[in-house]
Amino acid sequence: MLYQERAKNPTLENWSKSLIEAHQELRKRPMMDLFLLALLFLLQGLHGSCSHKDDFRFCGTRNQTNQSQLVYEKQAKNIIIENSAAMLTIRVPFSAITTNCSLPKPLGPYRFCIYWHQRNSTFTVTYGGTTNCKLNTMANSSFCFSNINIQNTSNAPLLFNVSYTQNEGLWNTSLRSAAVYSFHAENCKVRSIQVHDIEQELKELEGYMNNPIKGKHGRRSAPYEKLLHLESNLRKVEFEGENKTFGTSSVRATIWKIGSSRASQDLPFMSKLEAGKEVHGFAVNLPSVLFRKAKGRRGNAETRVLLVDMDSQALFQDQNDSRVLGKKVIGISVGNTSISDLPRNMVLEFFHDQLPRNVTPRCVFWDVSFGSGHGSWKSDGCETETGNGQTVCHCNHLTFFAVLMMSSSEIDYDHKQYLTIISCAGCIISAVASLFTIIFFFCSRRKHRDGTINNIYIHMNLLGAIFLLDVSFLLTEHLASSSNEAACKAGAIFLHLSLLWCLSWMGIEGYNLYRLVVEVFNPYFKHFLRKLCLVGWGLPILIVSVIFLVKQTSYGPVHIEVLESPGSSTNATICWITDSLIHNLVNLGCFSLVFVFNSAMLGATIWEILRQRMGGHKCKYALMLLGLSLVLGLPWALAFFSFSSGSLQLATLYLFTIINSLQGFLIFLWFWTMVLPVARKPYPTPSSSDSVRLQTSTSPMGTD
Repeated sequence: MLYQERAKNPTLENWSKSLIEAHQELRKRPMMDLFLLALLFLLQGLHGSCSHKDDFRFCGTRNQTNQSQLVYEKQAKNIIIENSAAMLTIRVPFSAITTNCSLPKPLGPYRFCIYWHQRNSTFTVTYGGTTNCKLNTMANSSFCFSNINIQNTSNAPLLFNVSYTQNEGLWNTSLRSAAVYSFHAENCKVRSIQVHDIEQELKELEGYMNNPIKGKHGRRSAPYEKLLHLESNLRKVEFEGENKTFGTSSVRATIWKIGSSRASQDLPFMSKLEAGKEVHGFAVNLPSVLFRKAKGRRGNAETRVLLVDMDSQALFQDQNDSRVLGKKVIGISVGNTSISDLPRNMVLEFFHDQLPRNVTPRCVFWDVSFGSGHGSWKSDGCETETGNGQTVCHCNHLTFFAVLMMSSSEIDYDHKQYLTIISCAGCIISAVASLFTIIFFFCSRRKHRDGTINNIYIHMNLLGAIFLLDVSFLLTEHLASSSNEAACKAGAIFLHLSLLWCLSWMGIEGYNLYRLVVEVFNPYFKHFLRKLCLVGWGLPILIVSVIFLVKQTSYGPVHIEVLESPGSSTNATICWITDSLIHNLVNLGCFSLVFVFNSAMLGATIWEILRQRMGGHKCKYALMLLGLSLVLGLPWALAFFSFSSGSLQLATLYLFTIINSLQGFLIFLWFWTMVLPVARKPYPTPSSSDSVRLQTSTSPMGTD
């Protein structure tokens, strides 16, 4: 410590040198020696006394007679400094990042200081001016210590020149020499929360909201904990008057003091109306029953009402990437208690621009467990009332509220039931038909021509992928309702794998059709089917593995809102991809590529039929093309029409559900009516008609 002070103060350094020279000249004078030593200790204490503003500081001098160490221990409530010949022990009420600290080896007297900065959450010890140990970086407890207890223990060396300060004191308080010092938390005055403390917290919270990417490498719950800490301090902040508003550009907080005289009155509040924003402003009406319920046994004690207004949903991101109207989130609390099941609802009204025709507002609240910050938007206990340029929320509890932008063409409850029945029935029929076809093929594969066996193998792999997709789809809703997160995540991964397997084998069907119809010559590839299987089954496994390793939370339960009536809704939960960006890039991207390529292949087949002018086989070739479209997955393109609205979207959903849930069954019918008869015919001779040749190839059953 003395060395640091010398660097800052040349005069002090010269003075110290003079004292040392005088000490060398007067070595034979014991009294003068002791006087100079005490003066040096006093100079060492000057830096600790004036330059730090600490929540707690303890300084003393320790005569190190043996090789010793500094030991850090955690205990309940007190700060205890205990000296012995072997160690200097420090016990505090929070854990340490290190429990031991090496002390200088030379023997002799050493000056040490203990610093606790609550704002920086640090707890450090300096020893002898050369040793600096940071024992803790999370010492943010709100302890304040008093009732000092000083005692000696047998044969324990004493600490001398002891002083301490707390709560940003400017001067040290001297203490007598002793071996043990204990600072108790009893009857300690808690540091009051001031206006500047709230303003600082609001700025820090605003900084995260404006740039939430910085928080990705830390704990996701940390910013939400800051919000809860802000609410706690708002209940204790000291200010004059009955209400006060703190604010920044992104987050604002308003506090009301509700005394006994106002507890029987409703509390209305209206924000300033701002033009140019999606949400112009809001109004709140808190019923008087809130204040009576919050008082409980407190009698005539003052109740505080907090309203936090945020123009960002950075702290409220759910797995569905829900969009909040105007990014406006309102937090309301009364007292320090959780309030729910109100006999009279709280009314929260949002004023906003006219919403698009295909958007419906939905009042929701943030549902979070144990203050972790991880949660989701729910609408239980809230009713939505829509009007021209405004949305009114009637809720029977208090928390953080917002308005979600829901597609107005959300499936209502009746249609959801019908589509569910169609999907389940279609998937069961499709799975059974696919499995039957695969079993039949493997039991009778020797009856087929050798030239068509690879093509039929490709069909069987596609049917196998469809079977897995049907089974995984039938299981996903049951896994979601089991409340087993690991099982739901596994079901979501398997469902995604099955979908990608289907898409990959549809693409392989298109490639095989290209070889048979577009290419003039069909070259022989060694291990051709094995290579196709490696692509068809292996590539989706690679894609899903990369997604899972990069972000394991990409799979899990996904909530789909279902409208029960114009004023209420419920959630249907499935195990699927939680990140909409991954779904759009991987699934829609892969299908778009497969669809464009397979459409071109089907167009080339139609052109070949028209070029050969096979007028006598129109019905047969129409069935062939219909079956090819199913094999190539072209009806899946109906999914693109789901982005429409109104009756067109509903009709598209029914058509998509019927055709694609029965895809395995329709391929089964096409296989038995078109493929097997061609596969069992002898090879056409060179003099055979073009009709027979094209039918054999585009079934697709050409030779390899």
